[in-house]
Order: sequence, then C-alpha cells, then structure tokens
Amino acid sequence: MTGGKRLGRRFGWLWAAYAASAYGSGLGFGALPLIAVLVLHAGPAEVSALSAVGPAVGALVAVPLAPWVEFRRKRPVMIATDLIRFAAMATIPVAYAFGWLGFVQLLVVSIVIAAAKIAFGAASGAYLKALVRPEDLLVANARFESTNWSSIAIGPPLGGAAIGWFGPVTTVVADALSYLLSALGITAIRDREEPPVRAGGKPLRVGAVLDGWRHILGDPGLRALYLNNMLVAGLIMATEPVLAVLLLRQLHFAPWEYGLAFAAPCLGGLIGSRLARRVVERHGRDRVFRVVGTLRAVWLIGLAFVRPGVIGLVTVMAVELAIIINMSLFNPVLATYRLERTPKHLVARTLSAWSIGQQASIAVCTALGGLLADATGPRTALTVAGLLILATPFLLPRPDRTRPDAVPGTPPAAPSVRRTPA
Repeated sequence: MTGGKRLGRRFGWLWAAYAASAYGSGLGFGALPLIAVLVLHAGPAEVSALSAVGPAVGALVAVPLAPWVEFRRKRPVMIATDLIRFAAMATIPVAYAFGWLGFVQLLVVSIVIAAAKIAFGAASGAYLKALVRPEDLLVANARFESTNWSSIAIGPPLGGAAIGWFGPVTTVVADALSYLLSALGITAIRDREEPPVRAGGKPLRVGAVLDGWRHILGDPGLRALYLNNMLVAGLIMATEPVLAVLLLRQLHFAPWEYGLAFAAPCLGGLIGSRLARRVVERHGRDRVFRVVGTLRAVWLIGLAFVRPGVIGLVTVMAVELAIIINMSLFNPVLATYRLERTPKHLVARTLSAWSIGQQASIAVCTALGGLLADATGPRTALTVAGLLILATPFLLPRPDRTRPDAVPGTPPAAPSVRRTPA
C-alpha cells in the first residue's frame, strides 16, 4: 500500500502542490476545446488542431528547454513554470470578459501550457530524486499516481456542472488558480537547494538537447520501455475522440452517460497505485513489467464491440477500468525505474525527452486515428487501435535488462521500484 509511510514535510508540500495542480486540471479537463466550440463556434478541424497541434508544438518548444532546466535549481523552475501557466490560463477569462477571445489565443495558450508542463515535469522529477530516499521513490510516485487518477475521476464531472451553472470559462479560472496554489506550495518547502554544477564548468554543448534521448536509447531497458510506452499511450489516447463520436453520435449516449463512462473507471487508478509497492515486493519488478505491461494492452479491443444501452455503457466502463488499474500499477514502477537508471546530471533531459516523445506519439496517433475513422468509421478505427496495441508487449524489456545492478556504477535498488507520471 502507498499510505502510512511518512516521507517528510518537504515531500508533503510537494505532494500538496501536485494535488492542487492535478485537481485544477481535472476541473478544467477539455476546457479549451469546449470554449472553442461553445464560445467561438469552431469547427471540427479547429478543435482537432487545438487538441493535437497545440500540444505537439508545445513539445517542440520544450526541446531546447531541457538543458536549461537540467542546470538550474529545480524549485525556482517549478515555481516559474507554474506562474507561466497561471498567467497563460488567466488571459482567457480576461479576454472573454472584454470580448477579445479568439482561436489563435487558445492555440497559443495550449502551446505554452504543453511546453511549461514538460519543463515542470522534468524539474519535479529531478527534484524528487534528490528529495526522497531511493527506497521511498516507489511510494512517492504511487502517491502522485493515485492523486492524478482521483483528480480525473472527480474533476471533469464537477467541471461540467460548474460550466453549466456559471459559464464556459469557469473551469479555466479554477485551473489557473490551481497553478498559483501549486507555486505557493512549492515556495513553502523553503529548501536550500544547491545549484547544479556542470562537469568541469564547461559551457553546454549544442548537442546537449539530445542527451536525454541518447541516454534512453543507449540503455536497453529504458529504450524498450520508451518505445512501448509511446505506442501504448498513443494508441490509447487516439481512441478517445473516436469513441466520443461512436458513443455520442452513433449510439446516442447522453452526455452524462459519456462522462460517467470515463470518470467512474478512474477510481481504479486508486486501486492500482496503492497496490504498486506491495505487488513489486511480492512478485518483483520484472514480472510487473511483463505481466502488467501486457494487461494494459489486451483490453482496448473491447471498445470496438460497444453496443447501445446499459450493456454498452457497462462495456465501456469495464474496459476502461481494466486498462486504468493496470496503467496505475505499471506507471509508478516505470517512473521509479527510469529515475534509478538515470544519472543525476541527466534526469531533467531524460524526463523531457520521455515526455516529448510520448506527446508526439499521442498527437500522431490521434491524427491518424481521426483520419481512419473519417474514412472507414469509428468501429474500424477502434479495431485497428485494439489490434495494434496487442503487439506492444513484445517491446517490453527482457528480465536481464531491468536489473539496476546491470548498469555500471549504479547501486542495487531496493525490491520496490518507482514510477514517474508517464
């Protein structure tokens, strides 16, 4: 279980800051596309661009930020990126109030948020590795994971109700304020953090932006997990807009049924994340990677067989629940392993490279899934995604590749291994 173990006051503030941001983002989930539709009367092409192009461009913007984050104190970077996100989100209700809101502004905000999120994640992962003892990394990451899933379960339904009661920009205001609360929580840590020192005091090389990918691709275990994670995340996320069309337009599900189908299964994230440490201690990390990594992939094909009515609703919820339980168990283990295998001076660049690759994969798979659905229908697109993801377990690392003591100079890890928000 993840509960019970005390990780110290500084971690408590970091966790509180993460929770504030996560619940704010949960409330604001899908807010920008919703505003584009309800306020700006945007068409499908514009909404798709907002959902895919904005984050993809944001990932590109984040590429040169990785070395800058690496050799800065991490708390100021986290505070700065939180304040940037607060300021970017706050421009939307201000522009809406004065009648200035436009699609280009929403796209720019989407890009800024995506880039700042990657930079924040890189800084927070590096800071967590320095803050928490190696044997406690899995517990720490499992707590982040459980918070993330609970925010997704609770936030979107409340956000939808808030929009209905108070207007379309209500959840954007809540999301913006959550970044401000996160910045205040990180400020409260009051930790004396020494600035990182570059080896030999030499200036950064131009190629330093690629060091994260070099590290990932040069490590057999990380390379296998990176490729596996990109495809799994991309294929799962690609089904969401296609499934929305199938459920809402073709099967005539009510909006509240659609929201329930995705929100309720997220509670399964509490189950998986709270079991992560116990499962690793009992069965070992290698088996978690192989078994749970496979179980993440086998359920997606079930979405292609959804039917109208209660049975269809239960089918979606069951498939989503099975996927989320396995994802929430796998993710903390993956994140812990990734930190353990990465030297201190490469953590920020490695986490940035990981996030950028995942975001790019999601954008590409979502775009291709949409094109396939337009050409052949939603069920065909869901079937193709479900079949392709069945091949992803073959990319999981072999047991001898996942041992921390296989890396020269890396001390053997405790039986429990950690996962970072993948």
